[in-house]
Parts: sequence; C-alpha cells; structure tokens
Amino acid sequence: MIGLPAVALAACSSTRTPVVQEQRIDPYYQAMYGTLTNEKFVVQAMDLRRVDPQFWRQEVPYVTSERPGTLVVDTPNHFLYLVLEGGRALRYGVGVGKSEALVFRGTATIGRKAEWPRWTPTQSMIKREPDRYGPYAGGMEGGPTNPLGPRALYLYKDGQDTLFRLHGTTEPYTIGTNVSSGCIRLMNQDIIDLYGRVPTGTRVVVINA
Repeated sequence: MIGLPAVALAACSSTRTPVVQEQRIDPYYQAMYGTLTNEKFVVQAMDLRRVDPQFWRQEVPYVTSERPGTLVVDTPNHFLYLVLEGGRALRYGVGVGKSEALVFRGTATIGRKAEWPRWTPTQSMIKREPDRYGPYAGGMEGGPTNPLGPRALYLYKDGQDTLFRLHGTTEPYTIGTNVSSGCIRLMNQDIIDLYGRVPTGTRVVVINA
C-alpha cells in the first residue's frame, strides 16, 4: 500500500451511509391531523408516521342494516363506523381497552356529550393500579393531560350510564391496539370531528368478539 495516493486509501476504507426514504404524508391528512389552536387547550398535531394508515379517518364502503347516523364500534378490528347513506361509512381507528371496553356489547345511545371532560377512574382501575390511578380517585379536570382528551361521548342504556365512553387520548399512538385501560379511544382530531357529527340520542352498536 506504500505509495498509494491518500484518496485511494480513503476509497478502500470508506463506507456508504444508506439513504432512508422519508415517509411522505399526503397534505390532505396532514391538514386533517394538524395542530388545533381554536380549542380551549391546544391540540397537538399527530405524527401520522406512528399510526397505520388504515386507522386514519376515511370514507369507505360499508354494508350494514343499520340506519345512516348510527355508530358501529367494531372492537375486534379497532374501527368505529359512522354509517352514511348509499352503503358508505366514515371510518375511524380506535384503541380498545383490555378490560373496561370488554364489559359492554350490544346497543346503547349517546346519553351525554362533553367538551374537555372531567375524568374519574373506575374502582376497578384503582384496584388494579392503585399507584397510578389512586391519586385521581376524586377526579381530574379537563385538559391536555386528561385521559379522556378533548371530547367524550357517554353511552347510556335504558336511561343508565353504562360507564362505556368514546373519547380522545393522551396516547394517540396506541390507536389500533388493545391498551391497558380506558374504553374506546380515538385520536384527538377524530373525536372532535365525530363529536360535531353526532347528536345526543344517537344509536350506538358495539361489537365484541
């Protein structure tokens, strides 16, 4: 190797850094899940690279006997459908609780709606994880750190609260998975969108495996 030009030696020893292609997000979805500043608290933009595109809000074909305006929560597949006219539906991705979300199935109605709702953990949550949930036994005011996120839809059956909620999340990257606790969580931009589309009294059908 004596006498070889330095550039030749460099060529022998150099390694090429692989080029990683950055995932390109359609501007339509970037806007859909962008930062919301017209709220009581700022809703941060979603990094959609961390959520499977199938769980982004989109209109899809959907054959059902349910009337337009009905919500269908398909917990095994992590989708929520707002039934539209003409065999179509607006589909949202959801995260499903491992325990609380599995205690309800069948039909209910939206008995109450709330913006930036107050949250109180259930007794079963406190018993299961006392260190985590015990301090909030008296409830938590609405805000960016509240587990219900910016909106909540409360499901009632026969006039009684089922304790089953459709709500936002502080952990948006768990959409499409079974999470440790909570009911049915949507990305915050999605629950705000859904909240504006469905009135109190809306029929909800919950499918569980």
